[in-house]
Amino acid sequence: MQFQPQYRVYIAFFLFAMSTGSLFSRLPDLQTQLSVNKAELGMTLIGMAIGSLISLTFSSPLIVRLGSRVTLAITLLGVMLLLSLIPLLPSAPYVFVTLFSIGLLAGALEICLNVEIGRIEAQVGFGIMNRAHGCWSLGFFVTAVTASLVRQAGIPMQTHMHVLLGTMFVIGAITIAGMKNAPHLVQAGSTDKQPHFALPTLSLLPLCIIGTSAFLIEGAGIDWSTIYMEEAFDVSPFISGSGLTLFAFFMALARLTVDPVVDRYGARLVGRVLLSVAALGIAMAWLAPHPYLALLGFALMGAGCSAVYPMAVSAAAQRTDRPAVINVAAIAQMAFVVFFLGPPLLGFVAEAFGIRNAYLVCLPLVLGSILASGALPVGPARREAVA
Repeated sequence: MQFQPQYRVYIAFFLFAMSTGSLFSRLPDLQTQLSVNKAELGMTLIGMAIGSLISLTFSSPLIVRLGSRVTLAITLLGVMLLLSLIPLLPSAPYVFVTLFSIGLLAGALEICLNVEIGRIEAQVGFGIMNRAHGCWSLGFFVTAVTASLVRQAGIPMQTHMHVLLGTMFVIGAITIAGMKNAPHLVQAGSTDKQPHFALPTLSLLPLCIIGTSAFLIEGAGIDWSTIYMEEAFDVSPFISGSGLTLFAFFMALARLTVDPVVDRYGARLVGRVLLSVAALGIAMAWLAPHPYLALLGFALMGAGCSAVYPMAVSAAAQRTDRPAVINVAAIAQMAFVVFFLGPPLLGFVAEAFGIRNAYLVCLPLVLGSILASGALPVGPARREAVA
């Protein structure tokens, strides 16, 4: 199949979200299958965070050596295969180990996709980072809608995940087969030996804070919205799944349409507006006396955190102090781990203080990100690519 280079990466983002979303959308069923409480479920989910942290710290040199196409084949298809094992596992320790392995692959996949999009942006000459992440959000939206209907119909988690992941595997293999690596970006500055480990520098920390807050909101919305709706309001499976559906829909809608807005008004202004919208959505979900007000809160959370992380990643990729793969890995190291580690920790808060208060925990970091948003560029910036 002949595609523009960015479309294969768009598809990869979509498939990655559909695959992981198949698990997140069935967390209430996984909790029942494992016979664990919310805190114990949170401890089990931490396995993915630990694996991601290790991968995001150490995998950059291997990604450079293998290239994007080979890395994508190993990580994306590997994540799908490992996820298909989870409905078959008998206890939480087995799920923890499997999620740890998934985290190792997912961390490398996150770096690979973001770096590849940064290189393609240099080729095409306009912003596509938010659209790429919009495909991630679109994948979660699709899997949220289908999961709500599937759960309402009483279809078992094993059947749901195996059919979905099998289909995604075939599509992923076909997509990767025709992919070509994008040319590397020009690296300005020092010719000294570059670092092998992706650790954030002091100047990169504000972008890390911004990315971390966005992923904490995303993780809280994706992982706990269904359980929140069920426990706080005792609604039907379809309504409980609507929180995730609205969150993912408005995140996808904003990401798919915001790139021209960022090009016109700059990432700094757009970032501050979006973070403020996210803070309002969190407050509404925390205080909502009625399920429909909570659903509106989840919609605002999705729209508010939509483009924040992609803009932070794009700003990190445009820096010339280190190779793009190192800077992207450094920011993803904190943000992506929070995506997996934050929701389990929120599970402890929910178990101890109630699930409503779990969302309150997100607010201070979001307010800190608004203060740190000065690190985002005033306008778009592009670096040239070389073959």
